[in-house]
Amino acid sequence: MPGPAQTGAVIYAKNLRAMTDFYGELLSGSVIHESNEFTVLQLGDFQLVIHAMPPHIASMVEISTPPELREDTAIKLFFTVSSFEWATEVVNRLGGIMQSQRWHGTGFTAGNAADCEGNVLQLRVFKD
Repeated sequence: MPGPAQTGAVIYAKNLRAMTDFYGELLSGSVIHESNEFTVLQLGDFQLVIHAMPPHIASMVEISTPPELREDTAIKLFFTVSSFEWATEVVNRLGGIMQSQRWHGTGFTAGNAADCEGNVLQLRVFKD
C-alpha cells in the first residue's frame, strides 16, 4: 500500500459498497485498502477515503431512489472525467444523478452530479 497521501478527502457513506463502486468506477480509482469500515481509492496523487457511517448515525439517514440531493453543505468536491456522455452513463447506472447544466471555465467545462447517496459533486472535462 502506498504511504500516506499528501491530499485527499473523506466521504461518509451509509452503503459503503455502493459508494465504493460509484466513485471507483466513475473516477477510475484503484482500491488500495478495503475493510468493513472504510475503502481507500487512489486517484493519482489524491486519495478518496469512503468511510462507513457508524451504525447509530446510519440508522437515522434515509437514502431515497433517486437520491435526494444534499446541497446544504459548505464543500463540493470536483473531479475530472473523460466525457460527460460517459460520466452520465456511469452516474445513472450506479444510482446517482447527472445534472444537465454546464459551465465553461478556462480550459474546461463543468457540470454537477450527485452520487448514489445524494452528495453533490462537480465533474470537469478538459478541453483540448
